[in-house]
Amino acid sequence: MRYRTLRACIDAFPASRGETGVTAAKEGTGLSEDTRIRHPMAIGQVMVNFAARYGVDVETCLTGTGIREAQLHEADVLIERQQEMRLIENLILALPEVPALGFELGLQYNVSTFGIWGFALRISRTLHEAFDFAIRYLPLSTAYCRFATWSDAEEFAVSADPDAIPQHLRQFLLERDTATGIQLLRELGLSGIPVKRIEYQGRAPDHAARIESLCGVAPRYGCPRNAIVLRRQDAEMLLPMYDPHLVRLLEDQCRAQLERRQVAGIAGQVRQLILGPLGLVASIDAVAQQLAMSPRSLRRKLEEEKTSFRDLIDTERRQLAVQLLTGTEMKLDEMALQLGYSDTASFTRAFRRWFDRAPGEYRKTRGQ
Repeated sequence: MRYRTLRACIDAFPASRGETGVTAAKEGTGLSEDTRIRHPMAIGQVMVNFAARYGVDVETCLTGTGIREAQLHEADVLIERQQEMRLIENLILALPEVPALGFELGLQYNVSTFGIWGFALRISRTLHEAFDFAIRYLPLSTAYCRFATWSDAEEFAVSADPDAIPQHLRQFLLERDTATGIQLLRELGLSGIPVKRIEYQGRAPDHAARIESLCGVAPRYGCPRNAIVLRRQDAEMLLPMYDPHLVRLLEDQCRAQLERRQVAGIAGQVRQLILGPLGLVASIDAVAQQLAMSPRSLRRKLEEEKTSFRDLIDTERRQLAVQLLTGTEMKLDEMALQLGYSDTASFTRAFRRWFDRAPGEYRKTRGQ
């Protein structure tokens, strides 16, 4: 399996020890509110169980996440977005040969995975209202895309916007999130409500046929939005477990959970900025400006969290470099620019420092 050839490079990534967790967004940072929210360990357990079906061991999945194997079975443990993202990256690195990996993973989630949030969807009046509720409390789900609903006289749709997701994970998480949405729609409708269309904005990937085989609907590409489309009349049908009093009670509990799951820390905010709007080419001055502080204050706060701006940049460049080398045919000069280097020579020197070999050699051996 491919994951065995990746052990050496994955082991090189430092564990997330809590000091670099994803954190509260401030006004002007460009960070979305949902990056503030931690997820229940059940989300990670689904990924680990899914990976095991393909022969990937728990240790490989959890490398660099700061998650201990014993915690996978603790229902009250919450993990930060950065830890979840690293787990996702490990999964992609371990299984690059599996087509539509993200979509298949998304179908593993169900209403019960999400606890109170999922139960509140089940007892909503209609699918339309269930998804309006879901979007209000979306950070309690596993979604990284921003979702919205729309409808006309004939159709109801749930659209997904992946623009806030780091580029190297965008397609994977878009497919995972839309597949999870399809799975929830089918569960809530007791499998009796068909999905009319699946729409994606981009070009058809090589694994488009695999998506159709997984869900029974052929996705359309080159569309104006990413969306799951139903008939309007199906979205307005009464759900069998509707309970208005319980809906209000569970909404109060969802609101309380959002507050409990919020996290804080400067390093996480820096990571979100360099993986998002500013990019890996960002200077510490640019990041400090976005965080409304001086570069000196930013350095001091990162030191208090036992890291540095250079360490954060290096870690993300290293992780992304491995993914690009093992999962794409991108040329080295293009890769250097993508990673924020001024030229290929600078990238090669950094890569030799990380792995004691040139990137071209690493690509040929795939980390062996």
